[in-house]
Amino acid sequence: MTEERASDTRARILEVALDEFAARGYHATSVRRLAERVGVTKTAVLYHFPGKADIVAALAAPLLADLDAAMAAADLPDTRRARWAAIEGLLEVLLAHRYLLRMNLYDLALASSGSVFQRFRDGMIRANILVAGPGAGFTERVRASQAIAMLADPVVLFADVPDARLRAAVLGGVRRFLASSGPGPDDGPDDGPDGPDGPDGSDGSDGVANAATTGGAASTDGPAGTGGSVVRAKRARRGRPGVMDAAMAETARRMYDEGSGVAEIASALGVSRATVYRHLSHTG
Repeated sequence: MTEERASDTRARILEVALDEFAARGYHATSVRRLAERVGVTKTAVLYHFPGKADIVAALAAPLLADLDAAMAAADLPDTRRARWAAIEGLLEVLLAHRYLLRMNLYDLALASSGSVFQRFRDGMIRANILVAGPGAGFTERVRASQAIAMLADPVVLFADVPDARLRAAVLGGVRRFLASSGPGPDDGPDDGPDGPDGPDGSDGSDGVANAATTGGAASTDGPAGTGGSVVRAKRARRGRPGVMDAAMAETARRMYDEGSGVAEIASALGVSRATVYRHLSHTG
């Protein structure tokens, strides 16, 4: 068997295995089944992969490499930026490998290889540390794990939804969760160039203040890039946030151009319809 042919066979085995594991489950798929679909003997499959767990390890290798790289890139001196970089970086990894993650719907196939499980676990622990922030207490660590857990399920369950739409919906949900859970992790990246939509950071009739106060006390924690600390002792109001950062605004414009309605865009991004209208009108 030539080196080129061996490489092609190995790649084909991995392709078929991913399809079979996702459709039938890891334990329900035999090596013989894989061999039949690839068009080689069982011995040929075992030549490349001594066991099914080795196939899983090979399938997971790119995912684990991307996870390590994303968490390394998110390890920034600015803890607020590190927190959101970890969330966004992890989401991009999950989006890129969503079909691999679908294997776990049947029988936790990724846990079949001890090395894969341990490395993935270590990456998720690192993500939790970055999202919770240095010196975080138990409550903050739990909240960080909840935010991280909000990333994976939608990516797996809605794997056929376009990246931009799914990304906006997932990040919108995480923002709302972090914003509603009180003082602690920042609720997203810094405001884009447009800044708050209204004089008090709200979007009008159905917006909410940029930050709720506790017991009437003023908060002076202004987001980075707004010229320093800003007093935001605003009255918390019911409704959806009225602030969109530059990335959200770009997603809104793209979804609108692709035919999505304002209500659908607002729901996906976790903002009010008035906010969407405002940003779309700014772009003409």
